[in-house]
Amino acid sequence: MDAESRPDERVRRMREKAEELEQAAQHATDPEERQRLRDRAMRVRERSEREYGRGSGTMDPM
Repeated sequence: MDAESRPDERVRRMREKAEELEQAAQHATDPEERQRLRDRAMRVRERSEREYGRGSGTMDPM
């Protein structure tokens, strides 16, 4: 099984993506774009939690 197909690796990547989106939202100057990025980050984070569970890995709360 390669790293890409391991559930923990997928979840880690999803959480990294959520963090990237949150950082982009902080730097966005357009309020609508900022909200769109925050919403997308929240959806990615929720999906990672559903896929692997809340207690796995480390992630700072929002």
